Amino acid sequence: MSQHDCDLLVVGAGMLGLAHAWAGAKRGLKVKVFERSHTPLGASIRNFGQALVTGQPPGVMSDLARQSHGLWAELGQVAGLALKQQGSLLLARTEAEEAMLEAFVEGRGRELGYRTELLRGAALDGLYQGRFAHHRAALHGLDDQQLYSREALPQIIDYLRGLGVEFHFSTLVRDVESGSALTTAGRFTARQILVCSGHDYQTLLAEPLAALKPSVCRLQMLRARLERPLDLQHAVLTGLSCVHYGAFADLPEAEAIRAQIRRDYPALEEHGIHLLVSPTPYGELIIGDSHDYGSDATPFNAEGVDDIMLALAEHTLGGKLQVLERWQGVYGARGPGPFSVLRAAEGVTAVLMHTGVGMSVGLGLGERTVAALLGEAAWPEAQPA
Repeated sequence: MSQHDCDLLVVGAGMLGLAHAWAGAKRGLKVKVFERSHTPLGASIRNFGQALVTGQPPGVMSDLARQSHGLWAELGQVAGLALKQQGSLLLARTEAEEAMLEAFVEGRGRELGYRTELLRGAALDGLYQGRFAHHRAALHGLDDQQLYSREALPQIIDYLRGLGVEFHFSTLVRDVESGSALTTAGRFTARQILVCSGHDYQTLLAEPLAALKPSVCRLQMLRARLERPLDLQHAVLTGLSCVHYGAFADLPEAEAIRAQIRRDYPALEEHGIHLLVSPTPYGELIIGDSHDYGSDATPFNAEGVDDIMLALAEHTLGGKLQVLERWQGVYGARGPGPFSVLRAAEGVTAVLMHTGVGMSVGLGLGERTVAALLGEAAWPEAQPA
């Protein structure tokens, strides 16, 4: 049997790359991870760190999110992550949003086993000393988790190093073929190569990736501090998210929210804005987001979009915000389904997310893909978009 530098060579040290590296290391494989940057700088650390089960559509995505929920609990413990496990709060601001949440809890939520509870009255008023009492209701997603990605990914990398995973940072993988990868540090051989290179569709496997017709989504993001402190321990969303997340978006009640947005707040639809808020360990809040799709991410942010998001956040959180930092989130989007597992050549597989839920489903997807590589299970497949 020929000798290889490793059993599993992973391109990309974002959430998907780390998920696959962990799945391989747990099985005793010799794993090497290559990352072109000196540290992960892509979608995984730019976004909210929310691992949501509640918002995932029925089928493979909710299955992956539930599997990832258990894997996050395991990884959080062994890697020492500051994983918030209090769940999420999806806040209804209008009658239409409240009706949407009520219909979800009584229908799909109950039928398909989403673990949620609808908070109203005294239960809602009691949240955070009444800071959310101006809302009509809150859907508490009991299985939702959240972490601070900027710190969590380096911690996961340190943990994987302890398992024997070898990392090559500031190293570009120039080409991959069956059995080997050409990098700026030389050629490496591997039994299996996994390309988890995020929204870079041109450096590797450009022709097969182009057939998926993927695009890039750019998001405007903020880090801010409330003038009146709030020790937030939940991920926060609003009823606006119901028209974006697949668990809700196809329900009849979601159409009333869409109509309300188009009638009263057309800028929200124009810029793809719905409010997400994640706490950091330092009393700050990550706030967003907007959605701008294209083949590349334009570098120019619109101040008006930030103004809309800040106004939404201040109303939701009940206080004025001081902005500390602004940046662009980015992720791969709009492929043939929510993700693709593309077997590009013998021993070469690309795994891409086409939506911004890599934190929510990535650990489960990594587990299933590595199991398929080793002949332990079937290949994961997404429903068409």
